[in-house]
Amino acid sequence: MAAEAKGEAAPLLAREDSKGRGGAAGGGATWAQTLGNVVVSIVGTGVLGLPYAFRAAGWVAGSIGVAAAGFATLYCMLLLVDCRDKLQKEETEEPCDVHYTYGDLGDKCFGTVGRCLTEILILVSQAGGSVAYLVFIGENLQSVFSQSMSSAGFIFAVLLPVQIALSFIRSLSSLSPFSIFADVCNVLAMAMVIRKDLQLIDHPFANRSAFNGVTAIPFAFGVAVFCFEGFSMTLALESSMAERRKFRWVLSQAVVGIIFVYSCFGICGYLAYGEATMDIITLNLPNSWSSAAVKVGLCIALAFTFPVMMHPIHEIVEDRFRSSGCFQKLSNSVPGAEWLGLHSSRIFTVTILAVVASFVPEFGSFVSFVGSTMCALLSFVLPTLFHLNIVGSSMSLWQRVLDYSFLIFGLGFAGYGVFTTLVTLTD
Repeated sequence: MAAEAKGEAAPLLAREDSKGRGGAAGGGATWAQTLGNVVVSIVGTGVLGLPYAFRAAGWVAGSIGVAAAGFATLYCMLLLVDCRDKLQKEETEEPCDVHYTYGDLGDKCFGTVGRCLTEILILVSQAGGSVAYLVFIGENLQSVFSQSMSSAGFIFAVLLPVQIALSFIRSLSSLSPFSIFADVCNVLAMAMVIRKDLQLIDHPFANRSAFNGVTAIPFAFGVAVFCFEGFSMTLALESSMAERRKFRWVLSQAVVGIIFVYSCFGICGYLAYGEATMDIITLNLPNSWSSAAVKVGLCIALAFTFPVMMHPIHEIVEDRFRSSGCFQKLSNSVPGAEWLGLHSSRIFTVTILAVVASFVPEFGSFVSFVGSTMCALLSFVLPTLFHLNIVGSSMSLWQRVLDYSFLIFGLGFAGYGVFTTLVTLTD
């Protein structure tokens, strides 16, 4: 989830040159660098919850859910690129002056309301991912040091002070090495988990369900959508590429490869542990020094990546503070008030998320909820609304039908996610 972390300002992206929004040339990234950036932007800790989703849905249904989430996300990512291309053609300014973000598309389509809605969804989605980080770290530390304290205890006693201190770092470039370290740890953890899984698989499909009913599919699909949630990075990734015309091909290749890896990882985890598969697959690893090293390494890496995850949240909150008349008056009249206010907002925001994380009952259920609600709205509903609004007049009938299908599905899926959560809470 390093991806989810980066929002629309990724430290790994190459700087745009003067042709970034104009002709065929964009930023300085080659197709290989862009491919790497796409993978970094999508693959994260959410993948460690996939085996549990496969346990809930069945290995065939889980694979279908991952493939459906991947291809649906790819389609909607390409819709954003279509919107940007359409606006660029209609732009009367010099090409080098044109710069579009996800929020800009919302503003172009629906004005201030559209921008605010887009920013709110990005903020809540990022907050959900940040909470998932804290839950993941707390549960893994508890599994390694089980006699010490609870998961919530680790969140407040260990994580919160560290994250408050790191929240004062404002430069993403200063944090990018930690983000890369986290991605390396994710790959190593996945490799070790798969290795352990293969050692345990004697009779692959014995007592393993292929399909656990229709009602289990939304849960698996929600987890899968969360795993593909690097969505707000799309336009920044496309702009960073030197030969932007190849971006669609590069993005397609990356997503297809990730779908394959996700499916294999989910199947192997479920086949190895069956009904004993836990919501974070690393918790199934045996109590050995190598397993403990993987868990602690992941926790350290994610602890240092958490500030990157929080960056879009802090930016949105601080922008609202700065635009407040009361805050402006206080900043002008009291020396140091602006610094104190902005840093206090960071402390308060991190503390609130830590409190929320301490009440999350299950990592898998929480990830599915975030994926099926906020991520679904951000990944399916808004892109189709923007596309219908910006490109609608030049679209064919089947394109309109497809867009409306994704729009209705995204709204329905988000509604279902809220409904199932309310039912679970009232039980």
